[in-house]
Amino acid sequence: VQLQASGGGLVQAGGSLKLSCAASGRIFSTYGMGWFRQAPGKEREFVASITWRGGSTYYADSVKGRFTISRDNARNTVYLQMNSLKPEDTAVYYCATDRGGAQAMALMADPVRNLDYWGKGTQVTVSS
Repeated sequence: VQLQASGGGLVQAGGSLKLSCAASGRIFSTYGMGWFRQAPGKEREFVASITWRGGSTYYADSVKGRFTISRDNARNTVYLQMNSLKPEDTAVYYCATDRGGAQAMALMADPVRNLDYWGKGTQVTVSS
């Protein structure tokens, strides 16, 4: 499985960005897809996840109401629409997929070690 993330950049506080993650390889319908982020000096943390077929979504409390995860199965692509961005959203954002499913991704301890597949990160910088 390969994941290619794109869409990061520099934006002012209150602005919006949309990240994309294109997946290739053997991904089964039970796999969850999601986004994590890692700010300088901090651990990688869960942001949002979605079931590959069912469309159920999970969000970190810090992004609820501001971020929306969605997917396009025909394109094997997952998106993260980020609105009302804050400086504390500044981080490298990573796309990921896991055989355990979307809910498991939301609850996973030590995701860097335990999660199945990671894409390369994309930098999101929010200026104040």
